[in-house]
Amino acid sequence: MSSSYAALDLYTYDPVHVVPEIAASVFIVAAIILTIQIIKTNTAAWVFVLVATALSESLGYITRAVCIQHPSMGLFISTTLLLLLPPNALAFFNYKTVGEISRQSYDPDRKFWLKPGFVVWVFFASDVVTFVLQAGGGALTVFRDTRNIGNWICSAGLAAQIVFITIFLFITFSVYRSPLYTVTKGARDRNILSAKRRVTRVVLVTTLLLYVRTIYRLVESVDGYGGKIYAAEWAFYVFDFVPIFSMFLIYIVFFVGYNFPRHITQTPVVRL
Repeated sequence: MSSSYAALDLYTYDPVHVVPEIAASVFIVAAIILTIQIIKTNTAAWVFVLVATALSESLGYITRAVCIQHPSMGLFISTTLLLLLPPNALAFFNYKTVGEISRQSYDPDRKFWLKPGFVVWVFFASDVVTFVLQAGGGALTVFRDTRNIGNWICSAGLAAQIVFITIFLFITFSVYRSPLYTVTKGARDRNILSAKRRVTRVVLVTTLLLYVRTIYRLVESVDGYGGKIYAAEWAFYVFDFVPIFSMFLIYIVFFVGYNFPRHITQTPVVRL
């Protein structure tokens, strides 16, 4: 069986060439730029999550390119999981960012859902649960006998992620509006409040992009392996690659590392 027929058998459509290689390259470039930014600004170590995620996305597209040329079930499973799971780390990055804003701020009457522990650990736990569901379900979907149950498990994970992202958006908007929540002023910021607004805008926009991508993945999963949505390769690049790459562009252009130095000498406090 030729590689094109074997790839068609795995993907249920004839996947395009070159595009995965381009996608892999741009994520490698994003990882390099972010690494330079983090090192130059002496940013907190947790920001390296962005670098690891960009490299994982790149690896996913590399395995997709190889799988198209040399189809195998092992490469297909790797590709499926590497392109499905890494964006969960971007969700964690945004959760951690808002959690750090809350930690640096003083609000004597803060609600429990605005406490650093709640924002970071509750949403981190949700990220772990949804990751496990998506990983387990995604792995099962590649086998014919377990495909249906795999789709439903993966769909449950994606649906849960949408719920938590929705809640997180409301929390982030509350932090954005409140003058009590501030962050370390960066070189490009006028003051700590404008710094907070810039950082939370980054979080809000990137979370909305992740929201779009997750809805697409949920619809694709419910439609099932080999369905019309799954077989529309253009939809994968438009609703998965484009939102995720756009998130990285925003993270690079509006780099938030300036506001989260490795060692914070003073906690900014604003009182009304």
